[in-house]
Amino acid sequence: MNENRLSQETSPYLLQHRDNPVHWQVWGDAAFQAARETGKPILLSVGYAACHWCHVMAHESFEDPKIANLMNELFVNIKVDREERPDIDHIYQSALAMMGEQGGWPLTMFLTPDGDPFWGGTYFPPSPRYGRPGFPDLLMQISATFKKSPDRIDENVKALRQGLKSLARPEGGGELSVEALDQAASLLLRSIDPHRGGTIGAPKFPQPTLFSFLWRAHKRTGSPLFREAVTLTLDQICQGGIYDHLDGGFARYSTDEVWLAPHFEKMLYDNALLIELLAEVGKTTKSALYETRIRETVDWALRELRNGDGGLLAFASAYDADSEGEEGRYYVWSEAEIDTLLGDGGDPFKTVYDVTPHGNWEGKTILNRSRRLELLSDEAEETLAGQRRTLLEKRAERVPPGRDDKVLADWNGMMIAALSRVSAVFDQADWLAAAVDAYRFVRQRMTADGRLRHAWCAGRANHPASIDDYANMARAALNLNEVTGDAEYIEHAIDWVAVADKHYWDKEGGGYFLGADDTGDVIERLKTVHDNATPPGNGTILEVLARLYLITGETAYRDRADDLIRALMPKEIQNAVHHLSLLAGFEILERTVQVVIIGADAAAEGGGIDALKRAYFRSAPPTAVLMTVAGDRDLPDSHPAAGKTVVDGKATAYVCIGTACGLPVTEAEDLAQQLADTGVDG
Repeated sequence: MNENRLSQETSPYLLQHRDNPVHWQVWGDAAFQAARETGKPILLSVGYAACHWCHVMAHESFEDPKIANLMNELFVNIKVDREERPDIDHIYQSALAMMGEQGGWPLTMFLTPDGDPFWGGTYFPPSPRYGRPGFPDLLMQISATFKKSPDRIDENVKALRQGLKSLARPEGGGELSVEALDQAASLLLRSIDPHRGGTIGAPKFPQPTLFSFLWRAHKRTGSPLFREAVTLTLDQICQGGIYDHLDGGFARYSTDEVWLAPHFEKMLYDNALLIELLAEVGKTTKSALYETRIRETVDWALRELRNGDGGLLAFASAYDADSEGEEGRYYVWSEAEIDTLLGDGGDPFKTVYDVTPHGNWEGKTILNRSRRLELLSDEAEETLAGQRRTLLEKRAERVPPGRDDKVLADWNGMMIAALSRVSAVFDQADWLAAAVDAYRFVRQRMTADGRLRHAWCAGRANHPASIDDYANMARAALNLNEVTGDAEYIEHAIDWVAVADKHYWDKEGGGYFLGADDTGDVIERLKTVHDNATPPGNGTILEVLARLYLITGETAYRDRADDLIRALMPKEIQNAVHHLSLLAGFEILERTVQVVIIGADAAAEGGGIDALKRAYFRSAPPTAVLMTVAGDRDLPDSHPAAGKTVVDGKATAYVCIGTACGLPVTEAEDLAQQLADTGVDG
């Protein structure tokens, strides 16, 4: 183990560390065997390619020969890409939380040779600062404790293992109702910043799942408080420094409470979830700002994130925060640079985008429009667009941040689901084509022996799939079915849920484990139930189960959904606010709007079907479920529209709530009105 073994990996993050003097090992039996044979503890370092503080710790410590020699002498060192192995990351982040520490990346954990955690943290500086010990001193202390105080190590291991086992079996037992949804939404309002949106304080994360839940509460109750919390947040995100005003795309989060200064990495999942939320809210608000940001962000993703081979393209994971070793260098400006590029006509631009002589962040300027959230006149916006193009052309001459080329099944599922939905809202056939292309990529390049693989990079599909992969790809399939009318997508979703039931479902305690039953290299199989930057697989798959039940009429899906809720939903409503995707899935079960469009050929283009579908996607409430069926295809007997047919030979739509359906409509305007009547629209 006296060498760095990362050079044969495909992960861009692991390859960033292949030249470190640290003898990094990959996660696996060989590394653990070496630890057992030498009696050394394991130093586990987990991060990802776009992570700023991961780069900082790498430059300060992992590239330092003296610190690296100390690591090599005292530990078996394992490097893991958290995006490749979310199951490993989740185990040790959970252990860190049990120690009372704030999680994050880089994650620095110390393990026994059997993989059991006994101490950890995140970033450590090379010498004491920020209230943290210096990394070399820490290494010697941990090594000494491991050798001299085995009883203390064993005590920590036992406590943490017991805690991890409890995470594999959440208490559950909670009951849900529509009233509980309203209570949870009201509790969440207390955490919303009334001036800047988002949650109170810094840092600020976009949290699309949270604000999607609040938007549904507005549509359900009509309360303007929920509406204003969502629109204020989205307005601030769209106009703040967290958005790339030159090229499109949202950064992962803002380090401050005013949405100005991000860590500049752009992640696929944030952008996927945000464009879907912006489109959903924009259907009601008719916001030109939201439509602009959606179009710019989709264009950026299609231009900058696509990756693949063999004629198929999916979406890469992320863009880095750093370039030329400096955070944000690629994105920030000085007033002098802008004056040179824009000349005498640049003063209005500088006013709009907060450009000042001394800058707004570390002496530089992060472009933002937070002072005035509204768009200007069409003429003024066109002038600004031309000036932005001038700056973008100049920016293209800079050294760009690195791109993490990994294709992840779960994150691609989120983008496929979002792209398919927004393609229908804005009638963009090229967006739909990109979604279908990425979907085919995952099915063809990331599937082996009927099972998904989690990651693909450099021509290789690697790593076992998680429940998040199956849940998000199944949801993507159902969204594509709604948009295209192709029933094959439903069959794909059914097949993926069957795999999830076979390999991920907990037959004793209920709920889905994050990892499969044949993933044998982890110390514990945990369940993800809390909504974080992305919804957990258990939350997403509840929506899938609900929609499959409504589409197929198969009660097994309803039963599995009910079992999932009972297993994972906490009894106290104040704790339910951490399970918002589960609550959203429950709402589809309990109060969905089912829309059926019946025509001569469900997959055919043109004619009345297309017009009715456009009306649906531009008007339907967020809990709606669409089925487009050919005239010779029967609906399930349990469906409220079962037995209904076309009217006067025209494509016909039925809007159903509960067991009752409205009058048949053949005109798009009438369908839009019926859908508007099902909920709040204002």
